[in-house]
Amino acid sequence: MRTPLILLGAALLAGVAACGSPAKPAAQASAPVPSSVQVETAQSSLGPILTDQNGRTLYAFVNDKGGTSSCTGDCIATWPALVSRQPVTAGTGAEKSLLAQTIRTEGTAQATYNNWPLYYYVGDVGPGDVDGQGVDGAWFVVGTDGKLIKTAP
Repeated sequence: MRTPLILLGAALLAGVAACGSPAKPAAQASAPVPSSVQVETAQSSLGPILTDQNGRTLYAFVNDKGGTSSCTGDCIATWPALVSRQPVTAGTGAEKSLLAQTIRTEGTAQATYNNWPLYYYVGDVGPGDVDGQGVDGAWFVVGTDGKLIKTAP
């Protein structure tokens, strides 16, 4: 009778110890990578712009060079990359010849347009929002011609 009580006590003690706080915080899980993404165009306060298939505005970062993303770490938390498991497709108004993908440092495929890696801005809450326009003088909405729109909304 005494042995089962000792085993039960040991099991409870192990369970309590396992509930203690970890030495390091757990890594934040990244958002799931969609199987496919379509780049489209829409009218906005800035004129015709690139969006995804849901109307979310797409941005480029002036520090990206040669089609390679330089937005990592804290940057990617504010400016999530437009990634997909399949090649990105051109929807209404988007030029297929300007679409491509680049492989990010963590291994995901990020869409590019006219050699600009494409991003979302977490401050945009609805289709057509352009609240990330001109942030830090480095983030700009991408026009349908693949050039960065540098005017204010």
